[in-house]
Amino acid sequence: MKEPTERFTGRVDNYARYRPSYPAAAIDLLEASCGLSPAALVADVGSGTGILTELLLARGARVLAVEPNRGMREAAEARLGGQARFGSVNGTAEATTLPAVSVDLLVVGQAFHWFDGERARREALRVLKPGACAALLWNERPEKLTPFMADYEALLRRHAPEYVRIVARRADVESMRRFFGGAMELETFPNEQTFGFEGLKGRLLSTSYAPEPGDAQFEPMMAGLREVYDRHERAGTVTFPYRTLVYFGPLRPG
Repeated sequence: MKEPTERFTGRVDNYARYRPSYPAAAIDLLEASCGLSPAALVADVGSGTGILTELLLARGARVLAVEPNRGMREAAEARLGGQARFGSVNGTAEATTLPAVSVDLLVVGQAFHWFDGERARREALRVLKPGACAALLWNERPEKLTPFMADYEALLRRHAPEYVRIVARRADVESMRRFFGGAMELETFPNEQTFGFEGLKGRLLSTSYAPEPGDAQFEPMMAGLREVYDRHERAGTVTFPYRTLVYFGPLRPG
């Protein structure tokens, strides 16, 4: 088993190209309810290749992208380094290196399940200003799967042994509630991606649980993916639907 900070090494290009972004309505929520503004200093913790960071910068905020994986951090720097309000930080959720009481909003996009929740909470309370908010964002599959997504899910269960364990960690609402200190709000927004076969392949290979080339499950998984795609494609594409979940609220001490 790889350490969480190393799991996406070798997957950076696919992650940057094929992972979903977040809908504008989710970023609107951060503005309306979480203090996102041009005056805000935002810490994007576990920022990866900068997918969420880019959206926050577009709203005028100053964003410090905190990412421990060198390849992902460098991908974000190459993509966003020309923007004056972007900063790149080699740090973790548990040790961001940011100054105490300096952050107006802390966000986490699709990464909270890799954190040590209690240590990340202590660090968030250290860097956030009193009463400031945090927001945990996820792109998750809908509860009711389309026929394509049902076949895709079955493919993962056949060929990606870690899939079920990682998804279970991601859905741990109690861990998120403890992070906030007992109470949080949730808003949900529709989202989707549309892929040809190469895009669908890249989307699968961007995940931490997908077998990599050389693994005994890699070739069977790719053959199965081709079958699933051919069964469901219409006019050369398939649609990957999501629910974008935003858990948010002030972090409560104690």
